[in-house]
Order: sequence, then C-alpha cells, then structure tokens
Amino acid sequence: MAKRLSAISPQLQAFIEQQLVFFVGTAAPDGRVNISPKGLDSLRVLGPNEVAWLSVTGSGNETAAHLHQSPRMTLMFCAFTGAPLILRLYGQARMVQPGDAGWAHAAALFPALPGARQVYLLDIDLVQTSCGMAVPLMDFQAERSELNTWTAAKSPDALHAYQLEKNALSIDGFPTGLPETLSVD
Repeated sequence: MAKRLSAISPQLQAFIEQQLVFFVGTAAPDGRVNISPKGLDSLRVLGPNEVAWLSVTGSGNETAAHLHQSPRMTLMFCAFTGAPLILRLYGQARMVQPGDAGWAHAAALFPALPGARQVYLLDIDLVQTSCGMAVPLMDFQAERSELNTWTAAKSPDALHAYQLEKNALSIDGFPTGLPETLSVD
C-alpha cells in the first residue's frame, strides 16, 4: 500500500497545504530521537523537492541540536479528515537563523510570528505515501493562541534570555547553535 516517489506531486502539495499539523523527526547519531508536532502557518512547499518550515521559540530546540550532528530529517503529515493518507518527506535539512545570510529571505516566506527562531529548509530525496486507515478522524476546533500570546508579551531581551536558558542545549546536552547575542533585523 505504501508508494515511494521521487518528488512532491501537485496533488500531494495540495494535501500538504491543507494540513493544520505536521510532525518533524530528527536524531543525532547518539542520544534520543525527537518527534515534534508543528502547527501555525509554518510550512511552505518551495518546489517538488524542497520545503521550508518556520520554528518558533518553545520549550526545547532538539531539531537544531540534531542537525548540527546529522542533517537527516523526516516530516510526516496525516489526514485527520477526508480520505485516509499518511505522507512522509525524507531528506537533508539545513537551518537559517536570525543574523545568518539568507534569514530575511527565508523568514519572509512566513507571516511574522513572535519568537521566530529558525527556518529549516529540507531537500527531499524520498516522498512516501501510505494508507493511514488507522488514523482517527478528528474535527478542528481552533488554532491555539497561547504560544503567540506568551511570546509577544516578552521583550526581545527577555525572549533571548529564555532561549539561552531553555533552547541552547538539547535534552541530551548537545548544543543547538543558538546565537549567544541577540540579532535583530
């Protein structure tokens, strides 16, 4: 039932663009595997073999730490409404942060979200679909506003201090590459 494809088709791009949540999987050569749900308006299909997603400040920063050691990344989308489908995008990712060359261009792909921390660019080498018949049907109620409200209430210095405290190391103690100094565009 699973199909392997070399690129995102127009039909799969439409499916991706309809999803309200996706999951990111990364792992360093040692330590824990991380799987993280993502929402908001934070993903863009840039072409048949490239996507970008915007990471905002949260309680951790595992993806950044893992990418410093291994660029492997998997994104997974599940149909929670309509016909069943699971879609996985496999590839090599790179990260762009505020202050990096290319940050302004990458960040401009997304709405201005408070606490924007990184943009990840995934070069896709395998697209896989599978049935998704065991995924439940669920109804969307609303986007959560708590993260944006919490982040917007912090000054840039307070947000950066939080990032340095909570986002500079992974749960395994790996550095995330978070800039030590605040860089404002």
